[in-house]
Amino acid sequence: MQRKTWILLGAGAAGAIALFAWAFAPRPLNVETATVSQGHFETSIEEDGKTRLRDRYVVSAPLAGRLSRPSLREGDEVQADAVVAQLNPVLAPMQDDRTLREQQARVEMALAQVRSAAAHAEAARLAWEQSRNDLTRNERLALEGFVSPTKLDNDRLGTLAAQKELDAAQAQRRVAEHEVEQARAALSAVRSPGGAGARVFEVRSPVAGRVLRVTQGSEATVGIGAPLLELGDTRRLEVVAELLTTDALQALPGNRVAIERWGGAGVLEGRVRLVEPAAFTKVSALGVEEQRVEVLIDLTSPPEHWQALGDGYRVGVRIITAAVDQAVKVPLGAVFPRPDGQGGGMAVFALRGGRAALVPVTLAARNGSEAWVQQGLKPGDEVIVYPSAAVRDGTRVRRRTV
Repeated sequence: MQRKTWILLGAGAAGAIALFAWAFAPRPLNVETATVSQGHFETSIEEDGKTRLRDRYVVSAPLAGRLSRPSLREGDEVQADAVVAQLNPVLAPMQDDRTLREQQARVEMALAQVRSAAAHAEAARLAWEQSRNDLTRNERLALEGFVSPTKLDNDRLGTLAAQKELDAAQAQRRVAEHEVEQARAALSAVRSPGGAGARVFEVRSPVAGRVLRVTQGSEATVGIGAPLLELGDTRRLEVVAELLTTDALQALPGNRVAIERWGGAGVLEGRVRLVEPAAFTKVSALGVEEQRVEVLIDLTSPPEHWQALGDGYRVGVRIITAAVDQAVKVPLGAVFPRPDGQGGGMAVFALRGGRAALVPVTLAARNGSEAWVQQGLKPGDEVIVYPSAAVRDGTRVRRRTV
């Protein structure tokens, strides 16, 4: 009887010890996990921008005279070579030698501008042909697997940008030729003050577009070179973004741009054309002086997608600085500096066998939500997102259920 009692007491004590050990044993920590994926990864610079006309044309008076009251108003459409103003010359000043020499100099200057515009157009044509030849060659190489799809897309965008440069250069040449015609007509009016051309001189539009601003809205006497109105083609818009100089070093000409928050549906496509070489100082809303530089962006989406945009509209731009396909990606919240501080490396906690395993990783780049892992993880691995201070290497963990 006494032996049985001891056995029962021992069993009870062992059970109590086991219960006590279970009660005070560390519990697995609830953690949030994510799966390492593989896919497209890109880094970008986000900033506000505004639209502006790529080319503005100020129509000025080619000679002194009495301006008739203009009938055009802001927003009116005009065609190329259409009459936008009429001048009734003031004959007495137009008959002196000084005015004659001024008009002859204007003709010579206009002819020089035509030669310069022609040279620029020829250079743009050669650049376009070179870009088109490179695209044709790379398309053949892409079929054989020697050129990546990203490179091919960049070449196509480069050809499109070269085509736009050629169109702009040809438009500038036509404008220069128009200036020659206007200067010659003004010279003719000065040489023959009694002719019919001296009674009413018609000022014509150099391009097709819209009236942006009417400088002289009423009848008045104007001098040579006085601005009459401002014209622009709203179908030739560009976007200007003011980037910090540290960010502008990553925005290279040719980089793809996503134009967001512009007020319309979808995202517009663009391309960096130029990063201006000179920076300027700008005071932020917090009163901090910043060095910024203007980045010019061409719209590559079809014009019918953004025809509602006008001059000076605010937009959001996201400049893609790097894009990689089939990159190993992990949520940014899973990455942290290595606790041992070796070389300033990074690490993650991977979920392996119900425990947290400290895994050093090598990062190639990161954006606002993901990190590109070059070494340390493979697709399908499970990592802990936002690990708490209680998580250590070897800590028992379990997935948090919602």
